[in-house]
Amino acid sequence: MMLTCFALPGFAAGERTAAAVSPDGRLAIMLSLEDGVPRYSVARDGRPIVLPSVIGFRFAEGEPMSRGFESLHSESRVIDETWQPVWGTDEAVNDRCTETVVHLVKPSGRELIVTLRAYDDGVAFRSELPSAQGFSDYELLAEETEFRFAGDHTAWWIKADYDSYEHLWNETPLSELDAANTPVTMRTEHGLHVSLHEANLTRYAGMTLKGSDDDELALTCELVPWPDGVKVRGTAPLLTPWRTIQVGETAGALIESHLIENLNDPCVIEDTSWIRPMTYIGIWWGMHITKETWHDGPRHGATNENVRRHIDFAAKHNIGGVLVEGWNTGWDKWGAKDAYDFVTCYPDFDLPALAAYARERGVELIGHHETGGDVPTYERQIDEAFELYRSNGIKAVKTGYAGGIYPRGQHHHGQWMVEHYRMVVEKAAEYGIMLDVHEPIKPTGIRRTWPNMMTREGVRGMEYNAWSEGNPPEHTTILPFTRMLAGPLDYTPGIFDITFNDYKPNNRVYTTIAKQVALFVVLYSPVQMAADLIENYEDHPMFRFFRRLPCDWDETRVIDGAIGDHVTIARRSGMNWYIGSITDENARTVRVPLDFLGETRPYSVTIYRDAPTAHWETNPTAYEIIGESMSPGDTLTLELAPGGGAAVTLSPHKY
Repeated sequence: MMLTCFALPGFAAGERTAAAVSPDGRLAIMLSLEDGVPRYSVARDGRPIVLPSVIGFRFAEGEPMSRGFESLHSESRVIDETWQPVWGTDEAVNDRCTETVVHLVKPSGRELIVTLRAYDDGVAFRSELPSAQGFSDYELLAEETEFRFAGDHTAWWIKADYDSYEHLWNETPLSELDAANTPVTMRTEHGLHVSLHEANLTRYAGMTLKGSDDDELALTCELVPWPDGVKVRGTAPLLTPWRTIQVGETAGALIESHLIENLNDPCVIEDTSWIRPMTYIGIWWGMHITKETWHDGPRHGATNENVRRHIDFAAKHNIGGVLVEGWNTGWDKWGAKDAYDFVTCYPDFDLPALAAYARERGVELIGHHETGGDVPTYERQIDEAFELYRSNGIKAVKTGYAGGIYPRGQHHHGQWMVEHYRMVVEKAAEYGIMLDVHEPIKPTGIRRTWPNMMTREGVRGMEYNAWSEGNPPEHTTILPFTRMLAGPLDYTPGIFDITFNDYKPNNRVYTTIAKQVALFVVLYSPVQMAADLIENYEDHPMFRFFRRLPCDWDETRVIDGAIGDHVTIARRSGMNWYIGSITDENARTVRVPLDFLGETRPYSVTIYRDAPTAHWETNPTAYEIIGESMSPGDTLTLELAPGGGAAVTLSPHKY
């Protein structure tokens, strides 16, 4: 690791502007003080991205901190660091930026500190209000941060929702965005791609965005409230999350960015040897298609016999883990207060025996804690529940928060729940447990600090195909450029029985089978699920791709992509490369130059692709698997069917 920090010429007290400029000199974030109001702006190559926009705060008591400042002074440094993630999409991450810390002072002596950072792939800023006379315990009513964009860009967004990110994405002009959850991704008229989000969300409320009343191209920060309307409670100093603006010349450049992770603190877990990415299957999809039930009874999914069957399948096919939902009592009282007991098994489920059975076969049993939103009950039982898993050698747990939060009035994305989610991550680390969180707070890069926070849902995932109008073919061609910019997502791909007519003839998956395989590469998760019933995988040639799939990558390249149309991503593990390519409802020819392989020797290439007659609607299960030899100078051509895809493995020939 290399770390360089040195002072740059700052601005003396009395100056009215300060700035941070990216190492390549192309991106700049500036802070100005005019008429006592602090405003920041962002430009690339001299062309504005964000026009002067207010930064400020309003409290239940005390003076507002958005105006009345009389002086500004700053100091700058360069950060140049390389760090190694415990797991991720690249084996090493460069954290290289210019940082400028700006001190804004009022006549009263009250200070607002704004830290600006400029990277080659984006900018970020955060605000701090130090403790001062009259400012100790506080109730924040509004963060008045603005984002005034320089054009009516094309925007991809989901509606603002204080409890869920499980929505389809809208594509509209920015001027038609009313209120949205982040990330919000945009394409300018000049082809620049920009994404607005936040990083290191800690002891604060989640940020949504709403359209400005006085500027149709402006968005304002709207924090998720407590039941009484207060946004954030605490004791000074107040420190906001980073407000992030990722910038790329191409849509794919956004995916390759590590800006969000870089804005989080280094790993605090000393021994990370127990944190291991893996593939998994599970007792899960059967409940969504009504083959099985979460609660006990004649169709109970989490039985000793069924779990052993899944463990045997995983051991046979080199799959790392088996998720079991519906093992603990309380599912028959869904939605009720105090319903779940996180340590008591249904009578037909023997946790110690099944955990031992899995260990004997080299398979991880993945635990499950569904709270139904009953947070107080979960917090009372969490130590006992995690100890039960630890004592049985279970190192991974999926948590869930489906339904409204208890106590009523609290929101999934408000400060109270942000602090709960973090407590669970830290508590899990104490017990040596990795987490996959459903109905979560959005990812903001804390996986760098707490790498046992492996993945999370926070997306309209596969389950919607089982009991709604479904996810249209374009949905997964939007996610890599929007939700996945925030962090890994547990979309639960891999459904091979596309129509599942034996169970729910009026529902289906809106892709081809080849696209389902390609999603294993395109939608990144360090714990990646093959979500279908295991009988649909047995002896299926397309399942061979998943059997050899890594979940921890040394290098990631986005070959090509257009938001909502198509994306092709290549990922390397060791000497081997894996490619996933998907399209929307339109057939597409994708050409992949193989110059990224580096090695001069030929590669053995296996392509899992749509058959010529494949179509997501009329012939979704038609596929081909072909093998050939190719070299780094060659170009791989993939023919994607409507709603289709292709998955490719490339391994260098052995001399």
